[in-house]
Amino acid sequence: MNSEIKKIVKQFKSKKGALISILQEVQKKYGYLSSNTISAVAEELKISENETYGVATFYSQFRFNKPGKYQIKACQGTACHVRGAKKILGEIEQELKITHGETTEDELFSLEKVACMGCCALAPVTVVNDKVHGTCTPTKVRKTIEDLKKEG
Repeated sequence: MNSEIKKIVKQFKSKKGALISILQEVQKKYGYLSSNTISAVAEELKISENETYGVATFYSQFRFNKPGKYQIKACQGTACHVRGAKKILGEIEQELKITHGETTEDELFSLEKVACMGCCALAPVTVVNDKVHGTCTPTKVRKTIEDLKKEG
């Protein structure tokens, strides 16, 4: 892992304010920012782990838990909100027994609330990995989760 982190840091090190870009690339590579990757980035940049972690926690784009095989994003934007996004999110949380930012124990699912997916005409919307599920209902969400559990 450290050699991969070194490559990423080297790629951005000469740029001013590179920490965010480095953290983005590390997350892209590993799927999330673990305590080990944060330590390695801090070491390579010769800054404290606290400073690195402080920057990462400031931005909502960074994850600190390993994402599940199926990453579910539940839109909470205005159009989705008006059309029942809160119910949809509640159904997902109930079915998976996790909340925003968490991953199921079997690492099959992770859940993220997002501000807007840009699919307002299909509201309410969820996205599983890169597949958009529009005009969601609690029944549709349960069926999607059941199908994904069968696929494993």
